[in-house]
Amino acid sequence: MASALCALALLAALAGPLGWRLRRHPAFITGRDGRLSTSTALALAWTLILVWLLLAILGYGLTAGGGVDWFRGGEDGGHGPLSSLTSVYLPLLGGPYVALIGAKAVVGLRLEHGSMAKPAPKPTRSGRRPLRELIANDGGRTDLVDLQYVALSAVTMLYVVAFFLADVGGGLPRLPAEIWALTGAPAGAYLVNKMATRANPVITRVTLVGGALTVEGGGFGEAARVEADGTPLPTAFHAATGTLTAPLGAAAPPLAVSVTTRGLRSDPYPLPDHTPTPVPAQQPTTQT
Repeated sequence: MASALCALALLAALAGPLGWRLRRHPAFITGRDGRLSTSTALALAWTLILVWLLLAILGYGLTAGGGVDWFRGGEDGGHGPLSSLTSVYLPLLGGPYVALIGAKAVVGLRLEHGSMAKPAPKPTRSGRRPLRELIANDGGRTDLVDLQYVALSAVTMLYVVAFFLADVGGGLPRLPAEIWALTGAPAGAYLVNKMATRANPVITRVTLVGGALTVEGGGFGEAARVEADGTPLPTAFHAATGTLTAPLGAAAPPLAVSVTTRGLRSDPYPLPDHTPTPVPAQQPTTQT
């Protein structure tokens, strides 16, 4: 019991300051769009757990474990406390890191080639990013693939922590070697989803000059069509700048602008009424 309490205290000492830091300044686990990154957050969580396990085992071995012989597995050379490190725990860590590196590569290439754009995140009152972003897509809707990745990874972490606290003196919990699939398979599905999903067109800016709309963003193309309040407009795509232009016609702001291409539709972009409010003229004062 004392060993388990010491291990819990060590976990709190590691996770507490890190969580406080990330809550106030979450830039370390955010993506290019400023939202919380699912792959980065889970890779960091698995790194934290593995570092905690190794430090807790080191502390136990140097105190209650009896020193060097305990790390070697005793006099008979049996299973040491780290015997399952390479067969179980490194694969558990490897899946999230493969997903992290692969997702960054896929998103980076799409952004570079203009087939994807990242809309700016909606500001929050507290300035902190909501945890819901870990299971949501760029539009804020829950993504089933992200949800299963986070849920299965959290359950696997709970298994590892609970089994270790039940027997700290046994070293790394001797879990089945196949348990890596609980992180590897969801990580693979997460990466495939990043590669296979066609990115919706994204509007990052809309300007109105001389009765014509200029739409900036990503994921457009020759087939893109601008809509104003659901009404299609004659649209021209400019490959050099990656922008769309469309005459507004009889419509006038305020209105919602959206882009549809290849059956995919962007989120509406509000275009407010910029007409200046006339200032009433001041009546001249007469002196008597």
